[in-house]
Amino acid sequence: MDPTRLERNLTDNIYEAQLKLGYDGRPMSLNYTHSSLRHLAGEDWSDELWEEFCETVRPRLGELGIRPVSGGYCITVPADGTAYVHGSAPADGGFIAELIEKVRSHGISAGDVTDLFRKYSDKVEVRELNGEEADYAVWFTNGVPDGYVYCLTEEPCMGGGCHVTYHRFIPEDYEELGLE
Repeated sequence: MDPTRLERNLTDNIYEAQLKLGYDGRPMSLNYTHSSLRHLAGEDWSDELWEEFCETVRPRLGELGIRPVSGGYCITVPADGTAYVHGSAPADGGFIAELIEKVRSHGISAGDVTDLFRKYSDKVEVRELNGEEADYAVWFTNGVPDGYVYCLTEEPCMGGGCHVTYHRFIPEDYEELGLE
């Protein structure tokens, strides 16, 4: 197992939550499906894999906890781990911080959001989706600044202007969802 991808996903999700909700110094629990863990670990999830992962990330994230939930596991990162993520955040917040600020605004379109992607890279793919779950899928084709697929939805304009929401997926989970 290469623990890098799962650790990165955990820390990215914690950082995203801290940007949205604020940092409060508490532990954080994140649910992962069996499928997502298999993709992130590169192999089927097992107790041995979990122990290996915990040993590898302990110096940075502390003593992780895990418990089964429907369809997967809930991983809990202790307060010292969330503090590590908070302390390791880029000074300027990076792409995800700017994305969160952008979608907090009203009167924006999916085009405004995709322009933000293009501010960070000229290697951006935008795909219009034909499903009911989202309007567009956007990602950095070279994985920089990140390797996620963002599904954007334009919410109807009512009174105060339009609003865009997003959901972020690892590419394998996006493919399994079949949103196209």
